[in-house]
Amino acid sequence: MSLKSKIINKLSYWVSHQKDKLERETYVKSIKDSFDKLPNKEELTKEQIQEIQEFFMPLLGYAVPTEWHKYFSARTGNYSKLYIPTSIYKTDIVGRLNVFQLKRAYTDKNMTDILLPQAKQPKILLKNMNGYFYIDGKPISLEEALAKCSDLGDVMLKPSLSSRGNGVRIIHIGKGITNLKGKSLRQVFEDYISDFQLQELVHQHKDMAALNPTSINTIRVLTYRVDMEIVVLYTVVRIGRKGSEIDNESAGGISTIINSDGTLGKYAYGAPGVDKLEQTDSGIRFEGYIIPSYQETLEKVKQYHLTFPFFKLMAWDIAIDTEGEPMLIEFNMTPDLSQSAFGPAFGEYTETIIKEAMSRNNTWSRMFESGLWKHNDHYTNKFTF
Repeated sequence: MSLKSKIINKLSYWVSHQKDKLERETYVKSIKDSFDKLPNKEELTKEQIQEIQEFFMPLLGYAVPTEWHKYFSARTGNYSKLYIPTSIYKTDIVGRLNVFQLKRAYTDKNMTDILLPQAKQPKILLKNMNGYFYIDGKPISLEEALAKCSDLGDVMLKPSLSSRGNGVRIIHIGKGITNLKGKSLRQVFEDYISDFQLQELVHQHKDMAALNPTSINTIRVLTYRVDMEIVVLYTVVRIGRKGSEIDNESAGGISTIINSDGTLGKYAYGAPGVDKLEQTDSGIRFEGYIIPSYQETLEKVKQYHLTFPFFKLMAWDIAIDTEGEPMLIEFNMTPDLSQSAFGPAFGEYTETIIKEAMSRNNTWSRMFESGLWKHNDHYTNKFTF
């Protein structure tokens, strides 16, 4: 290797390391702000901090920030050394378990029906992929797309590359005009730029709708692949708040654990600063409430995960339709962890997962070096209807 190549490699490593460090500091600041919003600000004991470091140090080779342990312990009243710090999970674990170079293509919602044709899914009426329009897999022009979609009525408009419900909304289209401030469908397409879809509305099971009738309330399943076996790490149900169309916690939604028998836990949790709740806005108490088709849902996602060899850790959002059949809404290769609702995300597999992660290359840093991490920036300021 030439001297020039060595210098470039060292500089690249230094830049990547600095970006990792900055990203971790951002996560730590965020969890500190969340802790400050809690009514109970109980600190960890010296013994607890020591136990946490004695667990993680041999696995990672460095000390972990204990702010997440402090936050979840104070918020839920349940201490555990096994809580996963988001700063470590995002920068040093998930990028080792999953191949990030492939993530964008696989998580494009316009590819879901192609990747998982065996899964029951909402019908996609129109796709826009990289600026090109498609209906039923056939390319069409903008003018054809406008003509065919001018009188669809109520549909779901969904960006295909964004996450956390950003830009997702129910719209009405009649005679080429939408209910988004009276904008034409052409204007809406221009606002969304590219990479979006129009989707038939989902009609959910009555027991799921009862939790909140205005949103599609989904079962979130986190799965982990161990050779030919798919392990379910946890399940929670995600519920929208009164009047909301989406169930994401980042959009104000709440979540609570689903027990192994398909019943809900006692409390649900929302965004930091929101008190834990014992019932939905519609008045249904969480504890003991039965989620329909729960076991069938678990079997379905296990089958689905086996078709994704490049991703060991995945999350699945499943609705239950009016007939009681699980319907795949979307999946995620870098899911946020529901540790308020469930507890330590990896549970009894924590040591196993971290050991495997640390034995693999970290593809997350390479994404930063290539600049691909910026690919969703153009969505941030566009959805302002």
